[in-house]
Amino acid sequence: MLGSPADSDGNPAPVELARVTEAVHEYERGVAPKVIFTGSAAANRFVEAQVMAHAAEAQGIPESAVQIEPQARDTIQNACLSVRIMNQHGWHSAEVISSSWHLKRSALIFSHLPIEWSMHASPSLQPESASSDAGRVFSETLKTVRYLVWARQMEKCEP
Repeated sequence: MLGSPADSDGNPAPVELARVTEAVHEYERGVAPKVIFTGSAAANRFVEAQVMAHAAEAQGIPESAVQIEPQARDTIQNACLSVRIMNQHGWHSAEVISSSWHLKRSALIFSHLPIEWSMHASPSLQPESASSDAGRVFSETLKTVRYLVWARQMEKCEP
């Protein structure tokens, strides 16, 4: 599950909690017998992967089903370092969970990695305003251009 920052108190922010809750549902349905939470303290002092893992465990996922990847600072690293964990365990496929506005760029990144994957959006836990949607779309557009023009060639992933 791709990271997202915690709030300033270290609690799961709405986007992060929505992703965790979706991961819990996938675990409960048997789609994901193991869950990788990925993300460093990229936006504040709280390690995203740890915050998400604690939230998932509070919702009933046993610690034995959780893998934490605490170093990724962006989506490219989320993907690469998660695939590295998967390779260490002999896992060959992943259900990638993120927010709807993040799926296109995430799919571009995962399409270059040597695993089978499918991707779906976590449902939002709060109503989205038009301005926050526009801001996210704009930000994702810029990040996608950066990925296509520069990062794909410069930030090589070696899982």
